[in-house]
Amino acid sequence: MPMYKVRPFHGPGAVVRAEQLPGCMYRVPSLHRAAGPPQEEVDPSLQALESRQEEILKRLYELKSAVDGLSKMIQTPDADLDVTNIIQSDDCSPLPTNGADLDLMLGKDYGALKDIVINANPSLPPLSLLVLHRLLCERYKILSAVHTHSSVKSVPENLLKCFGEQTKKQPRHEYQLGFTLIWKDVPKPQMKFSIQTMCPIEGEGNIARFLFSLFGQKYNAVTSTLIDSWVDTAIFQLKEGSSKERGAVLRSMNAALGKTPWLVGNELSVADVVAWCVLQQTGSTNAAPANVQKWMKSCENLAPFSSVMKLLK
Repeated sequence: MPMYKVRPFHGPGAVVRAEQLPGCMYRVPSLHRAAGPPQEEVDPSLQALESRQEEILKRLYELKSAVDGLSKMIQTPDADLDVTNIIQSDDCSPLPTNGADLDLMLGKDYGALKDIVINANPSLPPLSLLVLHRLLCERYKILSAVHTHSSVKSVPENLLKCFGEQTKKQPRHEYQLGFTLIWKDVPKPQMKFSIQTMCPIEGEGNIARFLFSLFGQKYNAVTSTLIDSWVDTAIFQLKEGSSKERGAVLRSMNAALGKTPWLVGNELSVADVVAWCVLQQTGSTNAAPANVQKWMKSCENLAPFSSVMKLLK
């Protein structure tokens, strides 16, 4: 007795019976459109994907246009747009004679003096920081000190006395700010004003920005961008760049100073301090164009700049 029955594949007369066998595992709608009218409806998920792709491409194009426009607002030697005329309407004011609120900017710490500590290598003195120290001394009561780290064998006498002598000794709590310079074997200047909680600020340009901010100057976005651009240009191209880059920077400075007395507008900024000091350090003063020469004399007529020039002799 058979276990189960199956239909025979051979019909009468030994003829093979035609069976409907599958040609694939499963069927899916075609995602390809024919050259002529479509034979079937397009999958809605495909239409949604195409719409999303078109929207993304449109947004990317708009973002690219916005970035291209912003890049032209930064004034560099290769910039296509000169925005020095825009800053004429800036509402920035001269450096305040009475100083800003240091407690508001640095935080209130009762019973302790805010002390800025800077490590610098005596083989390449950060002149801009010395100029800014002199400017700060005109605004605040600053307790200044110079020390030598054990990593440095010897320091020139003029650098040990770069802050001069304290004209009047006062109790520590009567000072508004401490400024301590340590000559140390470091690759680049480092600064802290809160030893316990703050990561060091590195680089002469970055420290100069911080120190100048203590004057409480307020700038609009365009002016702030120009100032930062000039500081970076002075450090990375004028100081560390090739002779071709230095020439391009000097030409750009000459063009800017032909329109305004200072690099950014009608008032002294940290860009002027850093650029002037870099020119002194690199010995590029003699090769400077006419407008740059005139600007350098304007800087040297200010006491903080002229006092620092003595360190170069």
